Formats: sequence, structure tokens, C-alpha cells
Amino acid sequence: MLSALSIRDVVLIERLDLDFDAGLTVLTGETGAGKSILLDSLGLALGVRAEGAMVRTGAEQASVVALFTPPPEHPAWAFLAEQGIASGAEIMLRRVLSREGRSRAFIDDQPVAVGVLRGLGALLVEVQGQHEQMALADPAAHAALLDEFGGAHDLAAAVAAGWRRWRAALAALEEVKAAQAAAARDADWLAHAEAELSALAPGPDEETHLAGARQRLQQKTREAEALAQALADLAPRDRRHGGPAATLRACARLIERATPRRAPEETPDATEAAVAGLRAELLAAIGRAEDALAEAERLLETALTTLAIDPQHLETAEERLFALRAAARKYQVPVAELPALLDDLRRRRAMLDEGAARLEARAAEASSARVAYLEAAARLAARRAEAAGRLERAIMRELAPLKFAAARVKVEITPLDEAAFGAFGTETVRFLIATNPGEAPGPLGRIASGGELSRLMLALKVVLARFSPAQTLIFDEVDAGIGGATAAAVGERLARVADGRQVLVVTHSPQVAARGTRHLRVAKTLKGGRASTLIEPLTGRARREEIARMLAGETITEAARAAADDLLGAA
Repeated sequence: MLSALSIRDVVLIERLDLDFDAGLTVLTGETGAGKSILLDSLGLALGVRAEGAMVRTGAEQASVVALFTPPPEHPAWAFLAEQGIASGAEIMLRRVLSREGRSRAFIDDQPVAVGVLRGLGALLVEVQGQHEQMALADPAAHAALLDEFGGAHDLAAAVAAGWRRWRAALAALEEVKAAQAAAARDADWLAHAEAELSALAPGPDEETHLAGARQRLQQKTREAEALAQALADLAPRDRRHGGPAATLRACARLIERATPRRAPEETPDATEAAVAGLRAELLAAIGRAEDALAEAERLLETALTTLAIDPQHLETAEERLFALRAAARKYQVPVAELPALLDDLRRRRAMLDEGAARLEARAAEASSARVAYLEAAARLAARRAEAAGRLERAIMRELAPLKFAAARVKVEITPLDEAAFGAFGTETVRFLIATNPGEAPGPLGRIASGGELSRLMLALKVVLARFSPAQTLIFDEVDAGIGGATAAAVGERLARVADGRQVLVVTHSPQVAARGTRHLRVAKTLKGGRASTLIEPLTGRARREEIARMLAGETITEAARAAADDLLGAA
């Protein structure tokens, strides 16, 4: 249940700390005192959508903290475990709202998404107000209410899951049918394309490898051409074109022919002797140069032999690369996706061959899913049919004291055609009511007024309260527009709902207020020229005065006090 609520700077509430108990807590006060602000503040902690206008004037942010103490078996603990949030004996929900409308949510001081806070809040608190009364008028909510009463949650979940499986199986069947039809339309093209690409046999990353190989071959070719040119320049095959070696040999011959002839007995002078020495060194240098040229020629020939460039290799790589790129352009895919395209073509061709078997398998799966769904839906329909009569009788028992003695409630279950089946089952559920004798039952939204819908909702809550996981129920002016014995009956039923759980009710009815096990009064005060909302617990004489005020109005009479005593005594 809700054990404590702490509010800071929300609209008219500057600072408020409240403790709550089990049983029925009533909140009373003048119209405009701020009772709705209290519920809005709690809604903030429960993850309800909020706007920056909720922040009190002059404050930068508003904050609300709500403490809950669910029993050990409550589904809130499983919810927290699914979210990876460890908690102790209490669960603390906190929400901080900035003036700009941005909010932050926390569970046990761990930051969470607002949606997570909202999901946990829905398990802890159930609010019944005007919005929920309108939901009661919506037939879309009736099947869930009947399932709640009939304890059919598991059956309804099985039907919804069976529906999803059936839909998925039908979608898979339609996909196979569409693929089979498309493949059949393109059979000739598929055969040609598969044959062409199979002959091409594109490999993974082949374009990258070929481009790299071509670049390397081109580089080697350029290198070989340069070496061959160097060798041709060094040692021309046509000796008539000379070359360095021929030039050196010609130089040597010229030097040798220029050497003077002397008789053995002749002695050269000093100049001739020096020239002779230089000549000898020159011829030796020329000889060494010839040897170096010969070595260079040998090395060039060895390098050319080592490179061993086969022009056919480069031509083959370029032709292969051009073929791959031409196929990629033709089939409008990158070269790298040609292998995947070939696999897809083969798969589609195989589908033509295996189409009948695949269609049969998918059809069998869809048929099996349909049967499973219909079986689950039949079990749910049987449970609904059994629960419908019990729910009608239970609601009728509660309506009589609420001044609906002549009303007749009917839970109408209408089977649907298969085209209208859904996750909700194979039938529609509608709550119908006839408020006067002799009238045919009609839809709640058309027959019942707002006040009647409030009482119907209360009757439903009395009947369904024990099935709800929420340990805290909040009723916002469920007694609007009624008084006297009807209001007393409403108070008695609220007290009954509060037996074993926590109920908070905002009320203007003294009969309802007298039923509370705890009474809180909401009042607006002026402090420093500003309005503030205060909440104070009432006991004894103060509570008697508040109920007398609700009975008499602005001027409290002794008769009103006596009537208040009667109400409190009866409660």
C-alpha cells in the first residue's frame, strides 16, 4: 500500500508530508481547496504525463516521493526484478519536474525511464475517476473486465499469443506465395541470369584481389620495360649503333694506335716516359670500365630473367576484372555483391523446384496455428460465458442499494465472423443496461448518465476489487451528483472495498466521509500574500465539525452536528 507521500512545490503545495494507513481514507474540503492537486501530485510519482505548469510559482522544480510497502507476493517485485532493480522492504518512487517541463524519474534512487515508472505505478495504484467512467462506456474495455472477474487472465494471454503465432504463420505463408509467384514470373530470366553468373563464378572480394594483382603486374611491367631499355642502351643488340662498351673499345684502339714504335735500343726521354705511364693507366682504366659494363649487363639480364613478366597474366587479370564489372553494371549491384546475387538466384530457382513442398509446409504451419488459436479462444469463450451470468448477478446485487433497483444489467457475448477475430478472441463483449422497467438493455454510454456510470463503476469495483493486483485504489468524486441513502450506500461499498486493501476517496458526501477510517481535510490558506494548500488529519471533534460543515454548508448548526454524530455512529 501507499505508506507515505512527500510533495514539494507542486502548484499550491509548497511542502507537504503525509503518512497513510490501510483501510478507507477520505479527503474532504471546499471546492478549489486543492484536492485534485494532491491526486495530481501522486500521479506525478506514478509516471503520469506532466507539464511545467505544475511547478509552484517561484520554484525551479517540483518533486514528489511516494513510498509503497507491497506484500511479498505482489507482482511489483517481479517487475522490479525484470528491470534489474534491487529493492528492500519498501519501494520508493520519485519524480522531479522542471519548470521547462523536463522530468526525471527514479525507483529507489535509481534513474529510470518515465515509462518504467508508469508501468510499476499501474501495478501499485488504481485510480477511478471521470476518465475511467468513460472507459466503462467503451465496449473495448468490457472483455478485459469480464476476464478479470472470471479469472481468465491466463486464457486471455494464451489467446493473444495464439493470435500472434497464427498471424505470423499466415504472413510466412503469404511471403512464400509471393516469392513463388515472383519466381514463376521470372523463370526464364532467372535461368539465364543464374547460368551467366555461374559461368562467371564471382568469388568473395575478387574485385579487390584482381585490382591489386593488376596494379602489381602493371608496376612489374613498367619496371621490366625500364630494365630492358637500360640493357638496350648499355649493350645494343645492333653493334652498329654502338653503346658504352663499343665506345670504350674504340678508345682503347685509338690509344693503342697512337703508341710510338721504337727500336729496342732507343731510350725515351722523360716526357715520353711520363706519357707512356699515363697511357698504361688509361688503358687499365678502360679495361676496368669494360669489366664494369659487362658486370652491369649481366646484372640487368639477371634482373630481367628474375622478373619474368608474362604479358598474358596482366591481360588475363584485366579481362577478368572487366567481366566482373560488366556483370555488376548489368545486374545493378556492386561487384562485391555478385556472389550474394548468385546465391539468391540459386535460392529462387530452388524455390521454383521446391515451391510446392514449401507452400505445403507453410500452409500446414498456418493451419496448425489457426487450430491452436481457435482451441484457446474456445476455452476463453467458455470461461466468459460462465463468468457472464455470475458477473450480472454480482453487479445487480450491488446496484439495488445504489438506487438502481429497477435496473437490469446484461453481459452480451456475440460471436464474430472469422474475418473479425483478433487477439481479444472470437467474440465481442458488451455490458448493457436498462435503467427503467420495460426498456430493452442498451449500451452503457448511451443509456447511463455520468452519475449512473460512477455508480456502475463503483459496483464493478466492489465486485472486481479482489482480482486487482493494485493494493491502493483511489476514487475521485465517485459520489458526484448523489446524496441521502444512495450516498450512504456508496460509502458502505467503499468501506467494503477497503476491507483488506487501501482506498483513498475524494468526496463531497458526508455519508461517504463518515465511513472513513481516516479523515484528511484539504484547505487553502494565504501565507505571505500567496495561496497554499494544506492537509490536516481530522479526529474527534474536528472531524465531527467537518462532516457537519458538509451537511449544513457555511453555517454549522447544532442540528448539523447532531446529524454528523448520527452518521459517525452509524459508520
